[in-house]
Amino acid sequence: MSRLDSFIRSMTAQRDVLNHLARGLAMPPTGAVLEIGLGNGRTYSHLRGLFPDRRIIAFDRALAAHASSTPPPEDLVLGEIAVTAQTFVGQGAALVHADIGTGYPDRDAQTLIWLPDLAAALLGPGGIAASGLPLTHPAFAVLPLPEGVDADRYFLYRKLG
Repeated sequence: MSRLDSFIRSMTAQRDVLNHLARGLAMPPTGAVLEIGLGNGRTYSHLRGLFPDRRIIAFDRALAAHASSTPPPEDLVLGEIAVTAQTFVGQGAALVHADIGTGYPDRDAQTLIWLPDLAAALLGPGGIAASGLPLTHPAFAVLPLPEGVDADRYFLYRKLG
């Protein structure tokens, strides 16, 4: 498969998972949506449309988003995500979305040292984690993916308790 086809499959899976969440996968009635990895802001833009009544907070190392997809200053947290997101631990997010995989196994392995624990700590009970990387963690129950999304393409979890 070409890298272009792989990218398209990944973006389609991401959109389908997020749409699935908005269409009826029960999320806690309160709590923010946390976008781990703002990037160019495409997913942030989509989340704003899906969850217009939720606060959406985006994290990234540096601002690179298109102006139309840049969060307001109070909802943008810049710096090393593993460090900056710690200030939101315990606030009970309803959704943590993390699509920060690089496709390089060694780099992604480094991210997976901290990302599952961080996602679990950020979510409130019953909260949802959606990720392009597997977030193996004892606080998570694996959720079924929407039809058409390959099990190795995207990952969906509910925080227990």
